[in-house]
Amino acid sequence: MKGMTEMKKITALLIAFCLVFSLTACSGGGDAPEANTDASAPDAGLKKVTVCLDYTPNTNHTGLFVAQSLGYYAEKGLDVTIIQPPEDGAVAACAAGQAQFAVDFQDWLAAAFTSDAPIGITAVAALCAHNTSGIMSLKGQGMDRPGGLEGNAYLTWNSPIELAMVKNVVEGDGGDYGKVTIIPNTVTDEAADVTANPDHAIWVYSGWGLVNARIKGVETDYFSFRDINPVFDYYTPVLVANNGLIENDPQLVRDFLAATAKGYEYAVNEPEEAARILIASDTTRSLDGSEQLVTESQKELSAAYIDDSPYWGYIDAGRWDAFYDWLSENGLVEKQIPHGTGFTNDFLPGNG
Repeated sequence: MKGMTEMKKITALLIAFCLVFSLTACSGGGDAPEANTDASAPDAGLKKVTVCLDYTPNTNHTGLFVAQSLGYYAEKGLDVTIIQPPEDGAVAACAAGQAQFAVDFQDWLAAAFTSDAPIGITAVAALCAHNTSGIMSLKGQGMDRPGGLEGNAYLTWNSPIELAMVKNVVEGDGGDYGKVTIIPNTVTDEAADVTANPDHAIWVYSGWGLVNARIKGVETDYFSFRDINPVFDYYTPVLVANNGLIENDPQLVRDFLAATAKGYEYAVNEPEEAARILIASDTTRSLDGSEQLVTESQKELSAAYIDDSPYWGYIDAGRWDAFYDWLSENGLVEKQIPHGTGFTNDFLPGNG
């Protein structure tokens, strides 16, 4: 769900910085526009809100579509539109005020907080309580642990953070990272790829990639990054908000997150019906023909939305900061990210 947009994000963040400068110069300020009310709209009186996804609709996003479909947003006075990311990415759209909220990942947000001109977004909720990603390979090829990648091939998105993480876990398990063959990742079906190429190891998100392999009858080995190194239990994905919106209309942020939390809580308790709502709401039709995968993925991921967190959306400061400290210690960001930077739990319903 994430790999096909990885390379776009590097460009997207750079474009976002330039775009924010341009908007500031034209407007004389820096605040993004508030959500607005269009009295001529069919739902007159509702505040219009746009949410930009990171990718085509999938089970990371289910709670958003549930809240939209079941009227939870309307109950809070919001008319919410969910859109696909533009070419320059969801974060750029949110920073520029084209969307009030967007979906992204903590690792990719690091650049936004270390630039000399940080872009104006803040993570306001974790969509999943823990990092659900790891490395998948065909069962029995010796890659059930990181050291086993030595002598095999790893399919990369060529992100410096990604490669540094793989190097860390391989060497931490006694493997020689220099003997791992690094090849570009152009895979759209990881299960099919490892079946055809038994020496391949691929980064996947367990709630989708492993479920897909299971449905296709492909036996796999898998290790989770957070199980190997706790510092890698960062947040994938998160919901970010435009800082101008946070400043100008904090009540809208609270209302939006209250309705969104209700949507994710519904998906926790009713995964099969939530999956049906997701499929029905997908205007891209990218989920057509994948109903079994979506339903089984939803059953698995529904348990990951809240997991052991005190409430949906909660971001643990210790885990957030530890990951950014690791990036700094390993020269993966331009400068140290101060603790507490880039996120808040203040607007979540469970925090009140």
